[in-house]
Amino acid sequence: MSDDPQKQKENLIMPRAPYHGEFTPERMVFNANLQEFASKVSLICNLETGGKITSEDAYGRIKQLWKDLKASKKSLLDTIDRKGEDA
Repeated sequence: MSDDPQKQKENLIMPRAPYHGEFTPERMVFNANLQEFASKVSLICNLETGGKITSEDAYGRIKQLWKDLKASKKSLLDTIDRKGEDA
């Protein structure tokens, strides 16, 4: 484990799990994006539950994160599907 307090804080707030699926660079990047999405949604939910942000603000933030994740899926994973159809 790193001795750097900032790195320890980042690992606590947004932990990363290793990728275990069929490896392609695109799938690995999407997996990282998916993990980041899950961590941020959890953080937003906790902020809303704790009264730090409104429900409407939480919804708007999560909606934007979802749009970003969908765009990531489209650019990364749908590209793999199209390549597979061309083969």
